[in-house]
Amino acid sequence: MPVSGWHTGPPGGTRIGGRLLGLTLGLSLATVLAGLVAPAPASAQRVDRDREIRPLYDPLLGMEESGRIPRAKLPEDLPEPARWRYLPEGRIMPGNIFQRLFVSSFVSPQIFFREDVGLGGGIAITDIDFREQRRREFLGAFLTHTTEGQERYRLVWRRWLHHQEIPEGGVVVEERSFLAASGGYQRTLTRRFFGLGPDTRERAESSFTDEVVDAGLRGDLALPGPGGDWIATLGLRGEHHNLAGGRVSGVPSTDRAFPVLFQDADGRSATYLTAGLRYDTRDSQHQPYSGWRVGLVADATPWQSDGSLGAVLTGYGSVVFRVPPLFHSGGDSREENPPTDTIALGFQVDTTVGDLPFYDLPSLGGVSTLRGYIANRFTDDSSWHAVAEYRFWVIPRGFRVTRTIRVERVGLALFGELGTVAPSLGDLPKARVHASYGVGLRISLERVAVFRTDLGFSDEGTNLTVAFGLSF
Repeated sequence: MPVSGWHTGPPGGTRIGGRLLGLTLGLSLATVLAGLVAPAPASAQRVDRDREIRPLYDPLLGMEESGRIPRAKLPEDLPEPARWRYLPEGRIMPGNIFQRLFVSSFVSPQIFFREDVGLGGGIAITDIDFREQRRREFLGAFLTHTTEGQERYRLVWRRWLHHQEIPEGGVVVEERSFLAASGGYQRTLTRRFFGLGPDTRERAESSFTDEVVDAGLRGDLALPGPGGDWIATLGLRGEHHNLAGGRVSGVPSTDRAFPVLFQDADGRSATYLTAGLRYDTRDSQHQPYSGWRVGLVADATPWQSDGSLGAVLTGYGSVVFRVPPLFHSGGDSREENPPTDTIALGFQVDTTVGDLPFYDLPSLGGVSTLRGYIANRFTDDSSWHAVAEYRFWVIPRGFRVTRTIRVERVGLALFGELGTVAPSLGDLPKARVHASYGVGLRISLERVAVFRTDLGFSDEGTNLTVAFGLSF
């Protein structure tokens, strides 16, 4: 999707435009954040069913002192009720983003120092009740900057399409259908590239600076109606990349180590069209306890600035099933979101058609695949990945931090992964397979808000991941 300020001329002019756009996006983010903390209008206050204004927020409305949430009586005409998330009135706190802190908004300041990027700082803000729409909208804002010039300014927005009030208090939200938008400017000084193929050596590591401007829209729709088994995906986004030498100490820059691939990818603009369809019986899109899914998605480039065309085609699937609880009783059938231990299995196969820059090719390693390796450790035109994960709760009822802030539960995960890359689908069976395994920490504030930290191990050492949401 074209964005004002993009250039397809000489790299020098493009870089200046990118930095100016980054500054503009940073100022725009500041404006949005200022609006988030403005006092909410009186009309946004919660009204009780007896129509009296309730000026004091009660965090236990619809909940028990232990954190247990009794199952609510849902409307009789609600389609596929098991696929709607009930949010009690106590989880819908009125007020601005700071008044709702750690209930429906989260602020994470960052201060760090790394030799390659310098002294840096920033802030990550997540608001799961953006504009006080009774949990219908989400906004994430992310800002970081370092003394060496690494920057990130990004906005992510989502609105769920199906949302209903419960007469006794609270709301239900169908997770499967939504509209989303995202965009930003990012300048990363330490992206890695090891070359193409499954046999690249760790000592082949190179680094490059990647300056990216992007904006996109996406929609997911459950079919034939809310809660349906079929989910269609359609998205459109635009990106522009400027590449330069990397800043990782002790390794060569990618422009010297892989000059042909680097030159082909530098200064490239592209429009991406994403289309997908999956069959999904899982009981949750964010933290499933049972069910399975299988799907296909195509991420195609109908336009690239060099005139070429390309696409990544992906087939994937997963299954989740309950297992006997290890450190708790498992809750009861009259409870919303009882503590549930599970085993999850997943697979994914990717292949490329046409021509794409090296940073758009299928890769393994990092946040979601082969978590024991650094991000993008293995890259090529095709890949496969398989994973098994045992997820179990060790503090099933969580704990209260303040009167209004509560951690729902805390758990651990054990995982093992296999995968490889190859020049084509036909070469995948012959390619060397790589493995990683590890342990993770899971902190759940509610079913749709899970934070994870994974420590992965491989034959090249360890890799630490901190992320929002499960890896699959």
